[in-house]
Amino acid sequence: QVRPVQSDGGSVQAGGSLRLSCTASGFKCMGWFRQAQGKEREAVASIDIDGKATYGDSVKGRFTISRDNTKATLYLQIDSLRPEDTGMYYCASSRNTICSRRASEYSYWGQGTQVTASS
Repeated sequence: QVRPVQSDGGSVQAGGSLRLSCTASGFKCMGWFRQAQGKEREAVASIDIDGKATYGDSVKGRFTISRDNTKATLYLQIDSLRPEDTGMYYCASSRNTICSRRASEYSYWGQGTQVTASS
């Protein structure tokens, strides 16, 4: 299987929106992680093969994860962007049936893309 490939991120004004995408095939669980400067990687959202999604508390109501299995593509719609959302965002895939918030449970990782919220 090929490594997940991510779209470019971007720099957006606080309150704005951005959509990220990632291509990866054959995985039951896919998720997004992010890492801010000087901080540990944290789980943002995950989605299983049936479309059941989970979110970190800090992004609930603002971020939406989705997947198109036909196109083997994962998306993250980011709305109401905040400065604290700034960081490197990673697409990750797992063959586990139940999605996990632990980064160690994901075996395949995208190259990462920078998202910056400017004030």
